[in-house]
Amino acid sequence: MAITTSKQLSRYYELFKQVDISFTKNLIQVLGLMPRHIYLKCRGDNFPCVIYSASMVGAKVIANLNESNFRIFKQANNSASLRFAFKIPDKPEPISFFVPAKITEFNLYNKENPNTYFASLTYSQKPSDDLIEIFGEMLDANVNAKKRKEERIIITPDVIREMALDVKDCQILIDSVPRKCILRDLSFSGAKILLAGVVKFISNTPAIIKLSFRNQQNVFDIAGKTLRFEAVEGREDIAAIAIQFEESKLPLGYKMVINDFFKNRRAKSSNT
Repeated sequence: MAITTSKQLSRYYELFKQVDISFTKNLIQVLGLMPRHIYLKCRGDNFPCVIYSASMVGAKVIANLNESNFRIFKQANNSASLRFAFKIPDKPEPISFFVPAKITEFNLYNKENPNTYFASLTYSQKPSDDLIEIFGEMLDANVNAKKRKEERIIITPDVIREMALDVKDCQILIDSVPRKCILRDLSFSGAKILLAGVVKFISNTPAIIKLSFRNQQNVFDIAGKTLRFEAVEGREDIAAIAIQFEESKLPLGYKMVINDFFKNRRAKSSNT
């Protein structure tokens, strides 16, 4: 994760505080959310729950509650704290924190299970900087994936080190045939690669490029199509191919890696 300044945190909060994030399986994995460590705390009692969605100003959770539990919430005037827990790839230990909140509404989640409820929460104060950073980084990556999609990153030894890019594992599947490749550049919208051997190129051919970053848990399989075939001057045994990624299938984790790189480069430029 890139270094985030207090100015950037304030920007994230102002831009994204009202954006509601739905916690899909993929998002839980990318953000490192630890579902088993999430719960509501009220008057010293813990109530396990599932975060359905959240923003920087509120959340919706699903919990099993009975009459005794509701009495506890009523005694506390529906004040509670929501515990978040995340495992961040570049931090040795998980981070966790409580966000004080007011439960504004209970709704039955499933009529077949009368003890399962949706609870809507409004935070009673600005949440932890950790939450603002985690949500903000993800939302900022989504915005920049559109705004800066054509901005290219030329692959150099310095870039490989900064991105923790594992170039040895780079592979391309064209027409379902896997081949080792060399990255020439990357962007939100695509890549240029070098392939050894004689390549029979067909435009608009489905392709999947496999990219691995050492600070990420998974290899990214990025779907796209081939756009251009370019000969490499003086090398008949090497071909350069441009790949356009399929925007709707671009992995969130990849967007965050690219966004972190641009963010760190901007920070270095401003300090020089």
